[in-house]
Amino acid sequence: MSRLSDMLRTQRFDDYRFYHQSTVNQTLHLVSAVIFLGCYALLFKDPAIAGLIGWLAMLTRQTGHFFFEPNGYDSVNDVSNDYKEAVKVGYNQTRKILLLLVWGSAPIALYVFPTLFGLFDLPTDRFDFVRHVGALWLAIGIGGGLARMLQLFATRDVTTGLVWVFKVLTDPFHNIALYWNSPFKLMRGELIDASIADADWGGDDAEEAPHLT
Repeated sequence: MSRLSDMLRTQRFDDYRFYHQSTVNQTLHLVSAVIFLGCYALLFKDPAIAGLIGWLAMLTRQTGHFFFEPNGYDSVNDVSNDYKEAVKVGYNQTRKILLLLVWGSAPIALYVFPTLFGLFDLPTDRFDFVRHVGALWLAIGIGGGLARMLQLFATRDVTTGLVWVFKVLTDPFHNIALYWNSPFKLMRGELIDASIADADWGGDDAEEAPHLT
């Protein structure tokens, strides 16, 4: 159990220090996390609507990554952006673009093939169409997570994949605890979280994490 908690802490610490230095990005993750918690509650009542709202939350956080997170040399961690992209456990920018292309193609596919080859009933109105899009987006989200998990099983090990899935599912709770004060930093004009340079989450994570991920 100690090894699993250490791996989880390392993945979370790397995610924080490598990919969430912008306070704008952190704030968007905070907003996204709150939305995701609502999706969790809605998932068992109306999965299709949860899928729609969940991707709204996903787009909110990806906006932070694509438009606000520094993409040049990382002087805080003394590594290049290419290095960070190569060692990322989850979805790096290239994988995210591919996933977003699949996500964006879903409404087009449903417009051209309204039943998606018999998977859905023929929509009777626009709301039916929207619900079908939500259901398909939910499936894409779950499928994307499972695909990356299986890829990690093959390229790293089963434990890394399982820990990553647990991290992703619990990220909304962790993001709220970690980024609750990011909007205040942003209002003070702190565009980059200076506290990352001195962050220490226990052990030797700061030195060893680049080799572990």
